[in-house]
Amino acid sequence: MGQSSSREQEVSPELREVQSLAASTGGLPSLQKAFSLLSDPQTKSIPVRSLQKCFDLTFENLESGQGVVFKELPLLFSHLGSAIVDLFFVDKDGVSWIEFLRGYTKCCSRAVASKLFNNLFRVFSVTCSKAGLPVDLQFELFEDDCKINGSLSPHDIHMLLCICWIFSWDSRALNLTTGKRKGKCGLPDISHLVLSAIESCAENGNELDFWDSTVPDLDLRLPAAKIQLWALKTVPNLADCFQQFVHARLCYFTSHEDNSEPSCSSVRGSSPSVLSDTYLLTSGRAWAISLTLRGAIYEEISKACFPSDADETEENLLYRSSVHGKGLNRFWSNVEGYNGPLLVLISASEDKNNARKWMIGALTHQGFENKDLFYGTSGSLYALSPVFHALLSSGKEKNFVYSHLHPTARVYEAHPKPAGVAFGGSVGNERVFMNEDFARVTVRHHAVDKTYQHGALFPNQGYLPVEASVLEVEVWGLGGRTALKIQATYKKREELFTEQRRKVDLKNFSNWEDSPEKMMMDMMSNPNAVKREDR
Repeated sequence: MGQSSSREQEVSPELREVQSLAASTGGLPSLQKAFSLLSDPQTKSIPVRSLQKCFDLTFENLESGQGVVFKELPLLFSHLGSAIVDLFFVDKDGVSWIEFLRGYTKCCSRAVASKLFNNLFRVFSVTCSKAGLPVDLQFELFEDDCKINGSLSPHDIHMLLCICWIFSWDSRALNLTTGKRKGKCGLPDISHLVLSAIESCAENGNELDFWDSTVPDLDLRLPAAKIQLWALKTVPNLADCFQQFVHARLCYFTSHEDNSEPSCSSVRGSSPSVLSDTYLLTSGRAWAISLTLRGAIYEEISKACFPSDADETEENLLYRSSVHGKGLNRFWSNVEGYNGPLLVLISASEDKNNARKWMIGALTHQGFENKDLFYGTSGSLYALSPVFHALLSSGKEKNFVYSHLHPTARVYEAHPKPAGVAFGGSVGNERVFMNEDFARVTVRHHAVDKTYQHGALFPNQGYLPVEASVLEVEVWGLGGRTALKIQATYKKREELFTEQRRKVDLKNFSNWEDSPEKMMMDMMSNPNAVKREDR
């Protein structure tokens, strides 16, 4: 009793508080081991330079999905560790245990989204300043929060988003057991996110021609406060990228006794880290969608953002119109029996030259059903190209999905329901409707829909319904291996039933005298003949 009470007295209230906060994140055991590996046994503190090296990133070969490599990125990441330590850890001769925990909780503890975005913007600003690339951001610091002033250019926003993508890539690619990364670090095309920020934050942003605009050519200044509001609404999980990076970097040392410095060097290998641009679901678009999700579905779509194995990623592609053929029947044969979240992507164009293509997506949290009415429990609509927007559930109605396939048998219907796939709105007045041939798609104004949030699905949509030619359709399964196994079992069962229906049991008709065919022929030849009963 005396020993336990004396030990409790040795722990200061301040240390008990920061340990409790660190424990709430689930990272306290990892932090204890990381501190023991990084700290000097004599001073019982971590040398500042050692802590900085934990967060510094180096690149041997940075690849870009756009064919453009930003020269500033390697320079920025060489100063990242110094910026993080200066902002969140006490910069003295060494970082003690309590200062180490306090700095970690400032970065990774649960907090309101605005505070997390403040941390991200401060890291970006200080890192740029240390690298000699200052940005126009000012911060009014308060006790628990800060206010952001200033502005950013489209190039600055592009740089910030690239840094966040690398944060996510590094935290996922860093294997906590071997310390080796899988795949190359390639930057995907994220211009749709930059254009989304421009459209939302710039004056008269809706009047810009986003099909002919390129990010470096846009000479605009976007207010930092508006950018923060855009991020909170459109990509609310963007600030989590920094949290995941800090946690993964510190936890790296829990399984590496040699104190080796982690790096972000690209690994030359056959496994790509960027999903092929031949698909509608590129790594950049998958990452943008993932920034609006949490939970198991976030983990599944993150596999498309940072694929370690191309075959593993492609097995989630259930349907592609250019491969399986256009039309509702072909679509149905590939998605039927899949009971899990599904992501539908539609690429379309209004003009004959396909010069102004746009792409929309729909996420449904359940499989498709053949019904003549709307159904579903939750879902989201996405504008994916050329500008990204997320239209989540409004909570007012539940007309999430409509998928109706005409029955194979001829059945008279006085008022036949339209055959096709739709999202939002009502039957006959859908928000998005694709006909059964998958040749045309109709997009209506959000006024007809109370299921999904308001917003345009492509630039300059207007109030009138827009009908466009469908170029490509993809359906990706986000239910994991379990949903794929259940669908495979369902397909085998259906194939067995179909095969059984085709077979005729000839044993029952082996005797011609007892066969139904002979009875029918006798009746037709002499219908008035009296058939003697056998008694």
